[in-house]
Amino acid sequence: MSAFADITATGTSTGNRVTNAIAMASRRTGVDFAYLLGQAKIESSMNPTARATTSSATGLYQFIDQSWLAVIDQHGSEYGLGWASDAISQGSNGRYHVSDPELRQQILDLRKHPETASVMAAEHAADNKSYLEKRLGREAEPVDLYLAHFLGVGGASKFLSVHDRAPGATAASLFPSAARANRSIFYDRAGNARSFADIRDRFASKLQKGVDSLGGDVQYADASGASGLPSGARTVQPADYVRIETQRLSEQVDVGIRPQPQTARLAYLMLATLGR
Repeated sequence: MSAFADITATGTSTGNRVTNAIAMASRRTGVDFAYLLGQAKIESSMNPTARATTSSATGLYQFIDQSWLAVIDQHGSEYGLGWASDAISQGSNGRYHVSDPELRQQILDLRKHPETASVMAAEHAADNKSYLEKRLGREAEPVDLYLAHFLGVGGASKFLSVHDRAPGATAASLFPSAARANRSIFYDRAGNARSFADIRDRFASKLQKGVDSLGGDVQYADASGASGLPSGARTVQPADYVRIETQRLSEQVDVGIRPQPQTARLAYLMLATLGR
């Protein structure tokens, strides 16, 4: 069976839905499509329901619980998720909380919704891009955004500032904790410390391989609205997301599960936002 298995009786595929969700998130935020696609491939192999075995990381972009609550708190209201962002509070220790356990789980489950996960990843990347550009005095490239994902935006700013001044310098001494946890990134097989340029180049290659590995299976609507699908093929549109979610909710009712009002609102989320 293809990795892009059908998710509905109408033949809409997971792969098409995911790549269209990523394309629309790119269009909505201006974040590079290839970067978002490559990151999703690296993080989850394009699986919207992927879960890590060693942390709370879930979904296309493997957001951990705290990172997801943070980005929903900051950007959720822009995408019809005010009910979610309003429920999130931040403690004096910087951690995010939701007082109602069931509502908290519903918010965390949004990570498995390709359209929501994609646009939140794009908004997070856009925030990092703005932060980096103010500090570096240059445009942040896709690989720089991935470094922000890997090191945190503060760590990436520190890394790239040194990289831009002295690309041949070794990076491990400046990031001892990260180097200990990621030896294969900071050191070569002989144990020699890699330079800032070497590490950045390797991340750039990793992102590109993530896109290239999808080959001809990548099908999406580009920023102009033109379809990347073969002639006569069907592009997934925002209305399809509404239909898919409505069908899922109807199936829950059929088996005796009563959807929560907050969850039902997802049936209208993409029509109001990503379809702009």
